[in-house]
Amino acid sequence: MTVLAPGARTRRGAILANFLCHFSILAWCAGLPATKDLVAVVPPVPLTMLRMALAGTVLVALWLALEGPGALRRANWGQGVIVGAVAMGVGGLGMTIALDLTDTVTVAIITASMPIIGLAFEVMFDGRRITAALVVGVVLGLIGGIVALDLGDARPDLGWGALAALVSVFGFVWGSRATVTHFPDLTALGRTAITVAGASIAIAALALAQVAWQGSGIRWDLIGPGTAWSLFLSSVVAVALAQTLWILGVERVGIGVAGMHNNVGPFYIMVITLALGGLWNWTQALGAAIVILGVLVAQDILGRRSWSG
Repeated sequence: MTVLAPGARTRRGAILANFLCHFSILAWCAGLPATKDLVAVVPPVPLTMLRMALAGTVLVALWLALEGPGALRRANWGQGVIVGAVAMGVGGLGMTIALDLTDTVTVAIITASMPIIGLAFEVMFDGRRITAALVVGVVLGLIGGIVALDLGDARPDLGWGALAALVSVFGFVWGSRATVTHFPDLTALGRTAITVAGASIAIAALALAQVAWQGSGIRWDLIGPGTAWSLFLSSVVAVALAQTLWILGVERVGIGVAGMHNNVGPFYIMVITLALGGLWNWTQALGAAIVILGVLVAQDILGRRSWSG
């Protein structure tokens, strides 16, 4: 795998890592509708810059407060900009463009490929062995993800939006792995802060170039108090909190297994909708259960007797 944090080989450590991944996806899903609303007001490039800048500011402030200025001085900020540009820049911008050009169903279907891409990276670069349990778990995760989408008569739009979503997944998977492997001396908070802040720097250059060429494109007439709340959800919750929890999970179970948790996203979106007055969907609940079973099978959590803890 990409890396194993201390305690990750214990049953308790594995279960904790999976909970971290789940809460990360829940936080990301909480910001997805807000991002969809914001992209109607602010174009994808400046919106991505705003999201990363706000999330990066919060993370760096926490990093400074908890670990002191020495941790920031010792960090490799140049590498942080490069990794962040791919992980949260290409990943975040691609997802925003995808939401602008297509719909959430298409985005969810494309992002369901995350565990396969993650495992491919680990096989190529980390020498991960493909076991029968892993294959069965990934297949269950994909089936559960498709069931959780509850497509009905909906069909994905396989156009530029789908391509943007696929590029986003590749960028995010590579960047998540690189965030863990390129900064071995940093804590999860430090790794997340340096890459998210780095992404904001990289995207700022692109955003300024776009403004100089095309103008801001911001719908100022649509900006109100709700915009600030949407930006908070889309950045502090869906980026700062979600990415910190995600990196904590990835460093324990690897990007391949962590990516399987992404397929529970449609269920969490349904739960959020339920909290806002929507209806319970048993099909999506079944899909989420299948994904969770796949995660457990892939890691052989249910069958191992040699775990400590």
